[in-house]
Amino acid sequence: MDLVPKDIEKYAESMTTAESKVLHQLARETNIKVLRSRMLSGKLQGKLLQFISHMVKPWRVLELGTYTGYSAICLAQGLTGNGLLHTIDNNPELEEIIRKYIDKAGLKDKIILHIGEAFDIIPGLDEIFDLVFIDADKENYTDYYEIVMEKLAKGGMIIVDNVLWSGKVLKEPAKSDSETRGIIEFNNHVVNDPRTENLLLPFRDGLMMVRKI
Repeated sequence: MDLVPKDIEKYAESMTTAESKVLHQLARETNIKVLRSRMLSGKLQGKLLQFISHMVKPWRVLELGTYTGYSAICLAQGLTGNGLLHTIDNNPELEEIIRKYIDKAGLKDKIILHIGEAFDIIPGLDEIFDLVFIDADKENYTDYYEIVMEKLAKGGMIIVDNVLWSGKVLKEPAKSDSETRGIIEFNNHVVNDPRTENLLLPFRDGLMMVRKI
């Protein structure tokens, strides 16, 4: 289910500042070589993440779900001074392409890649984050949200991808559909969380934007 008509999305892309040469190359290589390339953030979402990072001016950023590194490169654009971005992915097969494009983007000293399980890695990060982006396995969204909330600065922001899940959140999911159930549970958890305020933005496949108050 396409939430935005393809011709509208194409027009929006044409009216948006072009992605960098490195991001263009990364998107092309991902589409050619990597399975499930639809997972790539892409030009519009990448530009939105870049805008948010420039507005927040974060000192520390955390990303769960690196994929091939497109969103990490976008989020790193707004880092202040000696800011750092930690990105976590559990697929070691993607490490080579991730590191290749982080290096090409000149961000080797700004982006720290962790390969492994987020639940094992996050507790060992001695950081307080200003901005968090979650785009990982949907079944664990609520648990990811809770573990990163402990390390989120007051006034900090969490952005979570795919919260409309191609419109599947509007219907009762099958018992076997753990991904949709996980997203619905997460959305309900967030909207009832007194520690935060939130906005579900119907952009691409849905972005949940959360601010810690």
